[in-house]
Amino acid sequence: MSFRTIFFLIFLCYFSVLFQTSLLFHFSIWGHTINFILLLVILLNLFEPPEQKYGILTAFIGGFFLDIFSNGIIGFWILALLVLSFFIKLVLRKYVKIPTPKKII
Repeated sequence: MSFRTIFFLIFLCYFSVLFQTSLLFHFSIWGHTINFILLLVILLNLFEPPEQKYGILTAFIGGFFLDIFSNGIIGFWILALLVLSFFIKLVLRKYVKIPTPKKII
């Protein structure tokens, strides 16, 4: 894990939560807004190689920033996003097989 990638994830999560809590709050539909961190954690865990751990790190960093910017219990979003991240990794590792081309001859 490179320092540049970790710094980029921190930067991306911080500004996603800042955008979500400050600007999108005014454009809510029936009182709900898009959770960019949840979307980012799901997509990153689905599309990264199974041996990388950036999705888990993103879940922790994004959950931390969501907890800091919300007025709920500290640790709720960290726990929820980490459980989601581990669940996606588990399902992809156990039940999803990526097809590989085989030689005909």
